[in-house]
Amino acid sequence: MKINKLHTALAVLLPIQILLVQLAAKNSAFIERYYSNGIYPPISSSLRILLGWIPFSVGDLLIAFLLFIFIRFLYRLIKYKFRNILPKMIHFVSILSIIYFCFYLFWGLNYYREPLAKNLGYNPSKYSTAQLQEATEHIVKELNFYQLEITKNDTLKVENPYHQKEMYNMAIAGYDKLSNDFPQLTYQHKSVKSSLMSLLQTYNGTSGYLNPLTGEAQVNDRIPKTNYPTTTCHEMAHQIGFAAENEANFVGFLAANYNEDIYFKYASYRMAFGYCISEIRKRDKNLSKELWKTVNKGIRKDFNASYQFWKAYKNPFEPILKKGYNAYLKANNQDKGIQSYNYVVDLLITYFETSKEI
Repeated sequence: MKINKLHTALAVLLPIQILLVQLAAKNSAFIERYYSNGIYPPISSSLRILLGWIPFSVGDLLIAFLLFIFIRFLYRLIKYKFRNILPKMIHFVSILSIIYFCFYLFWGLNYYREPLAKNLGYNPSKYSTAQLQEATEHIVKELNFYQLEITKNDTLKVENPYHQKEMYNMAIAGYDKLSNDFPQLTYQHKSVKSSLMSLLQTYNGTSGYLNPLTGEAQVNDRIPKTNYPTTTCHEMAHQIGFAAENEANFVGFLAANYNEDIYFKYASYRMAFGYCISEIRKRDKNLSKELWKTVNKGIRKDFNASYQFWKAYKNPFEPILKKGYNAYLKANNQDKGIQSYNYVVDLLITYFETSKEI
């Protein structure tokens, strides 16, 4: 039984890497300075320059290839009745070691950077229901305004006229304008693509993802178009180093809101309303119902259409996949798991108060 020395060395490096990542994770200031604002920007820019011009998702093909390798590995183990299992397992662990290294070098260490609020100079505190209500009322006012501007009738549902690829290009304009006020949110070298696995993403309830190994932002091109601008901006936020979902949501809101296109502005307030009304519902269901009554009928139709869209793809495997993703988030410094998405409300309220919008 011959054991490959290179495979052994790579396999041994895996637990060492895990230990080093855990040690680095305890020093967010170090990660912020030397990784997120040090080696990460040139790495991410290089990946986007290298792959951004390719019209299809290289990352999706890479995932398919890795899945094929894994299935082949299991098949061969069973076929040969687990003979020579030690060198095969060492080989398998060596591949995991390489993937682990690339994941954290190319993007993953951003999970352990300093909070976005500190980066922006915000000091969010525990908000009251009154503050939440005031912010939500402001959002409803803006949301109603843009819905009426688009449709000229408060009972009509907004229909986004743009093709997905058009919105990928349009999203850049919002980031360009945003960088004037927030230089740390500058975005360069677009690499945003429709996912080749959009149908699968729809069945597992996801709108998009960032492939950390290729730096490509992957957007599910089957989702309703009214929230397509914020989904695109959200994935682009991941590309510039904001790994936490709540922070990427907030940056996505800002980038869409700063965009001069009316459909992007509508999408930004639509997303903000979704998060804020969800938090109000947890605190006061009657208040939630009252606020919904102030929303234009056309907007309510839009939310209902999105609900019906996702409902049509509900399946027994979705909860299992979400549990897996929840565990992944918790393993990467997001203690609330999927629920961490809701903490975007903290940042939204602080932003509206800081910018004197409310």
